[in-house]
Amino acid sequence: MRLYSGKIPVIAGDIVRVLTADQDIETDSPREVETDLESVMKEYIRLEREITERAKDRMEALGSDRQDLNRIKKSLAEQRGVGLGDEAPSWILNQMLMMLMRSPHVAEVFADDAVMRRKMQIVLNKHMAVDDEIDQEVRARIKNLQEGTQTWEVEYSKVMDQVKRKRGLS
Repeated sequence: MRLYSGKIPVIAGDIVRVLTADQDIETDSPREVETDLESVMKEYIRLEREITERAKDRMEALGSDRQDLNRIKKSLAEQRGVGLGDEAPSWILNQMLMMLMRSPHVAEVFADDAVMRRKMQIVLNKHMAVDDEIDQEVRARIKNLQEGTQTWEVEYSKVMDQVKRKRGLS
């Protein structure tokens, strides 16, 4: 699962619509609440990129293999208290809940954290699962190539970029 910057406004809008429609929160400025939620997701993407860059730098400094990148990223993320990979949705949801509790644009919160978390998780998972769909589409387009070869890797990357651009996720 991955969070794409192109999906952030849609995710924030869907979350605010769900929470206000179910009267879990009260706001006079739904657009401002969306902006608050967008800032959480943009910060996550920024942190993820920063951690990835630091991991690459550390990997080069240590002369590590490319396979060590995820291990180094995980270590750096733990030090910063950021959830990556499968832990990302949980980390993002925690930050969103804190934002809703502190936002000056949310007049009142009526629902329990667990209730709001469940509703927000459904929306977030729906939009973050697009990564699996994209992977399947890319693999279907290059099914004639042998997976694991350099040609497959190059084509996979190229077709992935094309599909993401087509879907507005670049």
